[in-house]
Amino acid sequence: MQVEQDLVVSFYYSLHDSDGNELENNFGSTPMSYLHGHGNLFKKLENELTGLEVGAQRLVELSPSEAYGERRENATKKVPVKHLLGKPKKLKAGQFVKVNSEKGAIDASVIKPGKFMVELDFNHPLAGKNLSFNVEIAEIRQAEADELAHGHAHGPGGHQHH
Repeated sequence: MQVEQDLVVSFYYSLHDSDGNELENNFGSTPMSYLHGHGNLFKKLENELTGLEVGAQRLVELSPSEAYGERRENATKKVPVKHLLGKPKKLKAGQFVKVNSEKGAIDASVIKPGKFMVELDFNHPLAGKNLSFNVEIAEIRQAEADELAHGHAHGPGGHQHH
């Protein structure tokens, strides 16, 4: 069986930045699962996996525009501490937080903490970076009807809900 539209694909991967630093690795752990052809991965990564079989490996290089986008210098903002979810006690530079907004919870990282206001960066931590995914296909299976209806894989390595 090959990776193709509407199949659930499970894979191991390691993720590196352009300096060769390993950022993530799930080899020796639970493989990540996704429903192929439903936009659950970066488009180029998903396209590069099409046609692979179980055991196949592929190195996929992504530019910032193919991954988390370019860094936006105007994506910083001072926000009242009371708008942070979970009411963190001690804020530190570099800490990740969730901010309550009119659009729901938004992820951000702390630039400069303060008692009443906190300066936040709303860029993804990997924005502006070239990334390399080293992928090995672990399993390919037919999708269940509810997975097709929901547009994503369920179970280990996929979503756990419904």
